[in-house]
Amino acid sequence: MQFAPGYRRFAVPAFLGAAVATFVFPPVGAVLLGVGVFVLWFFRDPDRSPPAESGIISPADGHVSVIRVEDGRIRVGVFMNVTDVHVNRAPVSGTVQDVTHRPGAHKPAFSKDSDKNERVDITVESDDGEYEVSQIAGAFARRIHPYVSAGDDLERGDKIGHIDFGSRADVLLPEGFSSDDIVVEKGESVRAGETVLAKR
Repeated sequence: MQFAPGYRRFAVPAFLGAAVATFVFPPVGAVLLGVGVFVLWFFRDPDRSPPAESGIISPADGHVSVIRVEDGRIRVGVFMNVTDVHVNRAPVSGTVQDVTHRPGAHKPAFSKDSDKNERVDITVESDDGEYEVSQIAGAFARRIHPYVSAGDDLERGDKIGHIDFGSRADVLLPEGFSSDDIVVEKGESVRAGETVLAKR
């Protein structure tokens, strides 16, 4: 099993603490062992294979929480629950134009106020036009880790980053896509790098 970068920062202290506490106060050792196992499970990074069918695929595991029009473009947001994989993937192939960190609040990612949360916006130029992936922090997430930089070439389904104990990932579709091109509904379960969100 692969793990997202940074897992050692949380897992190693938990396992070391468990090893010591087991001899001093076993119940605490058991709790710390459980924490270490949870961290490994949370940072899991399974292989994914983009579907053969064309279309823009989900940047995240989770449930579709946002479908709306913004200045003539469609935004689809995916809320990542604590049980979901938190590694984000490129919705389409293209070239990274810009990676921008925007400070902000840490409201629950499923709330309307989460649009004002801390985020990283990744702008990508594709054959269909410019699209943007936003990694949005939540109430407990404090670290967003993009893996890409301006000038990087991406293939559909490539890993583009993760959020520690993260929250939401949106894709702002290129101009020209309409609501009729969306093939998912709010509340629908999706998988990063595999589920098609929109096609035309």
